[in-house]
Amino acid sequence: MEFHQPETRNTAIALLRGGTPNAQVARRLGVPVGTVGYWKHTDRAERGECPGRHQSQCPHCLDSPLDAEAYAYVLGLYLGDGHISRYSQHRVPSLMVTCDDKWPGLMDLAEQAIRCVFPTNKVCRVRKAGSHNVKVYSQHLECLFPQHGPGKKHERRIALEAWQQEIVDAHPWEFVRGLIHSDGCRITNWTTRTVGGVTKRYEYPRYLFTNKSDDIRKLCTDTLTAVGVRWTVLARGGAPFNVSVARKESVALMDSHVGPKH
Repeated sequence: MEFHQPETRNTAIALLRGGTPNAQVARRLGVPVGTVGYWKHTDRAERGECPGRHQSQCPHCLDSPLDAEAYAYVLGLYLGDGHISRYSQHRVPSLMVTCDDKWPGLMDLAEQAIRCVFPTNKVCRVRKAGSHNVKVYSQHLECLFPQHGPGKKHERRIALEAWQQEIVDAHPWEFVRGLIHSDGCRITNWTTRTVGGVTKRYEYPRYLFTNKSDDIRKLCTDTLTAVGVRWTVLARGGAPFNVSVARKESVALMDSHVGPKH
């Protein structure tokens, strides 16, 4: 992708506002006509001049309605396999949640929840090798996900703001479900025992949540504790990255509210 200097875009916007056709602006500045068209559209959108298009409303900034249940789920997805990016200073930022193609049902749930949180924004899927990014553009992503910042999540502090914690407290299972659907799984472990001289194999289900961020793992375990799920930490290679739920009653509780990926 070719990026253009701010001065070039500013000159193009000035010409477009003055009535110069897109093609003429493109020839004059040596810029693709599609780029000029995009600049014109974003400029008109920023000034509220796009006919037939809804303007994005920010529930946090403008106190517009927010589907809190869907938001709790999307927040969990974001803290796991989501990220916010801005390709250039003129581009609207995008939220992308990566979903493995092995779990089409999960991908549908992610898209549906993001649509509920951003009802006036277009949500799309971008194909990658073996997965898709469920993606939405919005100027207010950093308002709704203030955990965004430079660098990797596990290399910076992650803490919920008071209004986010209120939503998680009201919809804890949706938050847990988002975390498990992003960086977690339901697996079947097995072990052997010798009973009466006979070796028998025993299988039991377990939920795992794996994340390098101490803060995100604590958000997960605090919420699990709040809903009555007993958990432990499995350290592998000296790193306590795995939160495990293996007790029979806790697994049953997780099954009734979260369930395996599908």
